[in-house]
Amino acid sequence: MICYYRLFVLLALSSFVVESRHLKGNSYELSNFHRSRTNATIEPKIWAVLVAGSNGFVNYRHQADICHAYQILKNGGLEDENIIVFMYDDIAFDVENSRPGVIINKPDGDNVYKGVPKDYTGEDVNVDNLLAAILGNKTGVRGGSGKVVESGPNDHIFIYYADHGGAGILGMPSGVDLTAKDLMNTLKKKHAAKSYESMVIYVEACESGSIFEGLLPKNMNIYAITAANANESSWGTYCPGEFPSPPSDLDTCLGDLFSISWMEDSDIHDLRKETLDQQYQLVRRRTAVDDMVGASHVMQYGNKTIAKQFVFNYMGANPKNDYYSPSSDDDSSLTTTPSIVSQHDATLLHFWHKFRNAPEGSPKKTEAHKQLTDELSLRKHIDESVNQIISVVFGQEKVPEMLNTVQSAGNPLVHDWDCFKMLVNSFKKQCGSTSRYEMKYSRAFANMCNAGVHINHATQAITQACSTNSPPP
Repeated sequence: MICYYRLFVLLALSSFVVESRHLKGNSYELSNFHRSRTNATIEPKIWAVLVAGSNGFVNYRHQADICHAYQILKNGGLEDENIIVFMYDDIAFDVENSRPGVIINKPDGDNVYKGVPKDYTGEDVNVDNLLAAILGNKTGVRGGSGKVVESGPNDHIFIYYADHGGAGILGMPSGVDLTAKDLMNTLKKKHAAKSYESMVIYVEACESGSIFEGLLPKNMNIYAITAANANESSWGTYCPGEFPSPPSDLDTCLGDLFSISWMEDSDIHDLRKETLDQQYQLVRRRTAVDDMVGASHVMQYGNKTIAKQFVFNYMGANPKNDYYSPSSDDDSSLTTTPSIVSQHDATLLHFWHKFRNAPEGSPKKTEAHKQLTDELSLRKHIDESVNQIISVVFGQEKVPEMLNTVQSAGNPLVHDWDCFKMLVNSFKKQCGSTSRYEMKYSRAFANMCNAGVHINHATQAITQACSTNSPPP
């Protein structure tokens, strides 16, 4: 009788171990024995939202980042029904792409475009659709696949965004940009609905720390990592003329330093054994803030205890990496920092190399020269417009203060977010560009709002300045 009892116990324990070790569809391994027992009737899932907030071949790197992230999640065992992709989808078959249907995220990389779901593309990549998708609001999305995050209270959510950013804003290719306050309000609604257990957010953008600084509470079970603090640029990499360079037929940056760092780590590590904090530390070291002039500080926000969890809980794990060894030859690449280019300068670099490489006297040379000079003229136009706006509203003597004032650490960027949203979106509409150079001035508009600017006066000044400073035709 005792022998039969022991046999029963052994069989029961064996069944539990087998069930909890392997992915079943999109179900993930529970983090400990207690949770496995108490939630045995509910299969938790991983949900992911991937967002490339730009368009145009000049911004190739952002969509390349997002496509690479999709491949990591797919190889990790997630189903397409649980991965929601926002990307304009205009670079794979762009006339400038010498490899139609192919997108790479590193010089010798595989095609990361293959198989990527086209959930929200073109004009459907906008703020309203993104926030509705995060909330799981099917009636709130317009166009696209209609896919939303239909998560439950036991589920994990991973959100990854890559694009241009500015103080308090993240760029979107269609319509208005996403403000930190609107994102935070959406996350608070998601938390109030008890529709997730924990959430991890990675943000690749200039001044991305400002999206969470002084705004993300620690009690919402959300852990966020940003490519930069609230006041500095993030960086493009694998850029033409730098080391390592993209193939000679691609005159554009292939990736972003923060993004390729966490993804190239995820490509080879066993994510069942690597914690979020370990990945953060590796990425922080690879950006080499202590060794590189002007490099950015990778930051953490929110509930940092989540960082003790394994990356697997948010991205799955590729079975091919089960036997990964730290002594592997591939590991050496994760400690090497490639050359970098400021996000603000990547557009100029693209046009310069396009001009330099075009045959002398050819139509391509003429076109590239015009693109380069137009971009320089546009930047001059934007610089002069911002100076004029501040001068009209506050006086010329206040220009340096409005441009350079920075909130102290731990404080949000702006007090009146409605004022800020109105001004930055008005400026985007009147003075915006594909390169998103104008986003570098979002802090000035925050400072104007903090100084008590009259919104109507400011929007009139924006309209007047942007229309009178002779942008390129």
